Amino acid sequence: MGGLSARSPGGLRDFSLKLTGPRTDNLPATPLPPAYRPMLTASPAPFPTAPFARGEIAARIDACPKLASLQSINRALSELVSSEQSLNSQIAEIIRRDPSLSTRLLRMVNSVYFGLSARVNNIEEAVFFLGLRQIRELSMATPVIEELDQFQRTTSENLPWKELWSHSIGTAMITREVIATTPLHIDDDTDYLAGLLHNVGKVVMAYAFPDQLRVVMATPAASAAEVCRLERELIGWDHAQIGAHFLARHKVSEEIIAAVRYHHEPELAPKHRLFAAAVQVADQLVRHTGITGAFELLPKVADDEWVDSDGWRILYGSDGPESSLARASIANSLQRLPALLQGLVS
Repeated sequence: MGGLSARSPGGLRDFSLKLTGPRTDNLPATPLPPAYRPMLTASPAPFPTAPFARGEIAARIDACPKLASLQSINRALSELVSSEQSLNSQIAEIIRRDPSLSTRLLRMVNSVYFGLSARVNNIEEAVFFLGLRQIRELSMATPVIEELDQFQRTTSENLPWKELWSHSIGTAMITREVIATTPLHIDDDTDYLAGLLHNVGKVVMAYAFPDQLRVVMATPAASAAEVCRLERELIGWDHAQIGAHFLARHKVSEEIIAAVRYHHEPELAPKHRLFAAAVQVADQLVRHTGITGAFELLPKVADDEWVDSDGWRILYGSDGPESSLARASIANSLQRLPALLQGLVS
C-alpha cells in the first residue's frame, strides 16, 4: 500500500492496555437497539487473548468479496449530472433503469426535509426538486450501499446495518460540507466517497473477524480512540487500517484510502491530511446528532467536542475567524441532516 502500509505511522504499535473482562466504569454509552442485544449477550464468544499475525489479517481481508461499485460508480449517470447541458428528462430516464435508485430518490424527495404539500411520484419531478448535486450524491451512495448490503448477507451476523448505512451517508454529506469551508478545492467526489467509506472496515470485520467484532460491540468505550485500541488488542489492526487495506485492493484513490486509514488520527497521516481531518470532524458531528452507526458503545458527542479534535485544528487552526465561520456553516447543514436521511435508508 505504499505510504499507507501496516508499518506506516499509526499502524501496529505496542499498547499496554490488557483487557481481562467486561468494563465496569458505567460510561454513559449510547445503547444498541434492543433487537440486537440478544445477539451480543445470549452466547458470547470466547474472549480472544492475542491478535492475529499480520499475514493472516491481510489474508482474511483479501478473502472478502470485492465491490464492483467502487470501480464504476454509476458512470453514465455521474457523467450526465456533471454536464451543464443535461436535461432533467435525460437524467430521469437513466434513474428509471435502476429500481433501487428510483426508490431512494422518491423516498428522499418525499421526506420531511422537503416538506412538500403533495406527494411526488414522478422521477423527473423528483429530479427537479432535488437538484443535480443531491442526485449525484445519491447515485454514488446507492450502488455502494446496495453492494455492501449484499456483502453483509454473506455473514451470519444479525447486525444493525441500517444504522451503519445512515451514519455512512450522513458522514459523506457532512464531510463534503466541512471541506467546502476550507480553501481546498475539489472538482470530483473524493470528499463524499471518503466519508461514505470511512467505516467500511466494520463491514469487513463482520465477514473476516466476527467474534472480535461482537466483543467490540459489547464493550463500552470512552472514545473512538479507545474502540480502536480494543480492536488492535483483539485483531492486530483497527477498523480504519482494515478498511484502508480493503480499499487499496480496489484501486480507489489514495486520498480516499488515506482518509479511511487515518480518520481517527489525522495528525499521523503522511499525506492528504485534510481529507482525514474532514472525515474525523464529520464523523463526530454526525454522531452528535444521534446517528451513531450502532457498531460501538460510545458516549454521546457533546456540543462543540469536535472543536477540540486534531481534525478541527488541522482544518482551521486555533479558534479564530475561520473556525467561527466554519462552525456557523456546518451547524446549518447538521440541523437538516436527520430529516434529509429520514426514510432514505431502508
